[in-house]
Amino acid sequence: MNEQTSWASQTHKLVAVVLISFSLYTAAFGVFPDVIQRGMHLALAIILVYLGIITSNRTLLSTLLLIILAIFGAFTALYQTIFYDDVVNRYGAMTNPEIWIAAVSVVILLDATRRTIGWSMVVLALIFLAYAFWGNYLWGDIAHRGYGLKRVLSQVYLGADGIFGTPLGVSSTFVVLIVILGALLESTGASKVLMDIAVSLTGRSRGGPAKAAVVGSSLMGMISGTAVANVLTTGTISIPLMKRGGYKPRVAAAIEAVASTGGQLMPPIMGAAAFIMADIVETPYTDIAKAAIIPAILFYVAVFAAVHLEAVKNGLQPMKEHELPSAKAALIEGGHVLIAIPSFIGFLMNGYSVMYSSLWSIVILVLLSCLKPSTWLVPSKVISTSKAAAQAVLPVAMATATAGIIIAVVTLTGVGLKFSSLIVTLSGGSLLVALVLTMAASLILGMGLPTAAAYILVATLAAPALINLGVNTLAAHFFVFYSAMLSAITPPVALAAFAAAALSGENPMRIALVAVKYGLVAFLIPYFFVFDPRLLGIGELPTLIMPFISGMIGTLALASSLQGWFLGHAGLLSRILLFTGAMLLIMPGLTSNIIGIACIFLAGAMQKYLPAQSPEEI
Repeated sequence: MNEQTSWASQTHKLVAVVLISFSLYTAAFGVFPDVIQRGMHLALAIILVYLGIITSNRTLLSTLLLIILAIFGAFTALYQTIFYDDVVNRYGAMTNPEIWIAAVSVVILLDATRRTIGWSMVVLALIFLAYAFWGNYLWGDIAHRGYGLKRVLSQVYLGADGIFGTPLGVSSTFVVLIVILGALLESTGASKVLMDIAVSLTGRSRGGPAKAAVVGSSLMGMISGTAVANVLTTGTISIPLMKRGGYKPRVAAAIEAVASTGGQLMPPIMGAAAFIMADIVETPYTDIAKAAIIPAILFYVAVFAAVHLEAVKNGLQPMKEHELPSAKAALIEGGHVLIAIPSFIGFLMNGYSVMYSSLWSIVILVLLSCLKPSTWLVPSKVISTSKAAAQAVLPVAMATATAGIIIAVVTLTGVGLKFSSLIVTLSGGSLLVALVLTMAASLILGMGLPTAAAYILVATLAAPALINLGVNTLAAHFFVFYSAMLSAITPPVALAAFAAAALSGENPMRIALVAVKYGLVAFLIPYFFVFDPRLLGIGELPTLIMPFISGMIGTLALASSLQGWFLGHAGLLSRILLFTGAMLLIMPGLTSNIIGIACIFLAGAMQKYLPAQSPEEI
């Protein structure tokens, strides 16, 4: 490592520690005014982006350019913090020098976003900016009266909207604290304990390694909250296990990608999008987490069933006894650090904020880590954990800040209402068609984006259309969130599949296609809770029991139909009956549920009493 790279690396660590320290300080002593809190968060994130890409093979000129971009990016992010009183006293009126500062801020933010999460979000932001400037030249309802440079940049840059709006606010408060907690759990060995438990529980059944991936990813979802991080954590263990157990590399990687994607839906610590949803819907995060319980269970039941049926079809055997870790030994060695998770839940359930709950869970975890040498947080581990947490925050910070540009344009031009009206018009008033269009928009807009960014875009543009068609507000936003989440495995740009490809050595596109096959049931689950919001825990407990049971049976029947295996190989008629039964069970109503059960029983009777057919090849 040469002197240039060493300097950048040490400074990068220092800035990471500053970002984490600043976040912990504000959680403990109070958040600063919006533009100050968010400006500091964004400034530190931009510095980390540019310092993180300074390598030994860069020329001196290239390195200087990155340093200049970091300095200018930090200054433009901190401008409103430095001149806070002046900007506030002008009520957000933009001066001529601020036009240049705002323009530089947008350019550097888009460049930092490109370097962090790729071109997808940048291209979308540029399209929306172009629409703001030249939308008056368009036709019909999508045209607007036109806006000048100063008006657009004022909307995008000044005040606690636009770049410094609510999405970045969530990143700078809730998300960063959750990420710190997750990084500490990872650093103290919690992920290994959870994976050992998962393998121990499932290894003795057919397809045990794949089931371990499903169980482990669901548990890890409580720590990481992002699909890619989940893949890179559990996948390093599960993918080699699955390959040794007889799964093809692309199948092993696809199963891990699907299972890890659902981690964002798993309470109590969900993905960043869930915290943004709580803010947009103006609902306590605890209500969001409660609403996610049944959808999360249905998701993992669907994936677990698909994995089991695949193992049965292929005659895969359980893991050998000597390959199985001891859950008891894992808990004895490192189980004490897991107490931080129920502590977090306890604080939330007692009415404390997410920030406060996260902060005290972090304090408890640090104290717990002192109980055993294997989990000690020595200074070097604290620095590496700070760096890992800061790196994990960067995609969310960049995505939410850039999403702020899009939201500013939507607010300025009113295109959100026009988009919602377009969905209603194209659907012809049909809720089912509107749901399909909204999911398609989520999957397309979510290509290559973190779930949080995809959710923000579609929640802004499409969720109002569903609400206008009579969908419960929470159900509409959960539908968008769930759909955005599934974009992580949807071709052609599937982030979870790309992460799994790095671990398996397989083609990411092939992994994504197989992942869609295994997650196909999951693509239908969002429709379940739109048609029956009780699946989101809306209502009294006794009224939730039957929808949950019928949803579980419907999910299992749907998995059997799509996999072509029930009591044995399922022929075409049996699969049609299973699919029909699943759809009827999903729909609310006693009559439809009874007919659905009858269809499943009929499919089972055909399996038992008609001559067996040879299994299909996978």
